[in-house]
Amino acid sequence: MSVASAPAVLNAEGSRLAPGASATAQAAVNAACSQIGVWYSWGGGHGATPGAGYGYYDGSDPDSLHDNERKGFDCSGLMRYAYAQATGKDLLNSTANDQFHSSQASARFSASQGSAPLLPGDLMFWGSGHAHHVAMYLGGGQMVEAYESGTHIRVAPVRTGGDYAGAIRINGSGTPAPPPANGGTTFETWGTGVRIHSTPSVRGSVVDTFVGPTQVSVQCQQHAESVTADGYTNDIWSKLADGSWLTNIYIKGAAWLSGVPTC
Repeated sequence: MSVASAPAVLNAEGSRLAPGASATAQAAVNAACSQIGVWYSWGGGHGATPGAGYGYYDGSDPDSLHDNERKGFDCSGLMRYAYAQATGKDLLNSTANDQFHSSQASARFSASQGSAPLLPGDLMFWGSGHAHHVAMYLGGGQMVEAYESGTHIRVAPVRTGGDYAGAIRINGSGTPAPPPANGGTTFETWGTGVRIHSTPSVRGSVVDTFVGPTQVSVQCQQHAESVTADGYTNDIWSKLADGSWLTNIYIKGAAWLSGVPTC
């Protein structure tokens, strides 16, 4: 089923939401919504295989003291389950922060873009510098999420204020994502704690932080501020799909990326 021909997805109440999701994303939405009403459980969903599980006390929230008695999912456990059901592959066996930087992302959306470019099945994240929560966009200003201990999985209005960090679209094939349709070129990054800036300078505000290796869509590159880090020096910066900038030091390839135009 092509993206263009995919019907609108339905939430648990049967309300018609935004069309445009791929068949895989629709299946993930259906799987996530099938768990509405199930307990939130800290650590739930992170067993050997995807699926509801008993959680444990998180060490700080009194509401999680009984999570060892509640079979359910935490936020990232629910996303793991949904895409495992949709693809038959355990693509997202990780924390919310790791999922935010997943190599399975075929597109990324900054916090400043809000929910306008999102399609059902996209994953939305919250956290300043470190993602601590994830939910799945449904369309129509709604999302499904495992919110916190003491609550049940629910459909809720989209929240893009506060520490909303942005969103990703999952490439459900389980293979490295193809070059994006926006004209950019996909590259792999390396390193840990790599900061992405609003301008091609380390003095620019920090837009995001890549905790580990991920994929980025590079639109163009230019000579700008010289950076020395991890034994390398380079004055070339790449402009990413969301308009942020990353020093080429942390992009795998030559110092000047082959096939990428000058900004």
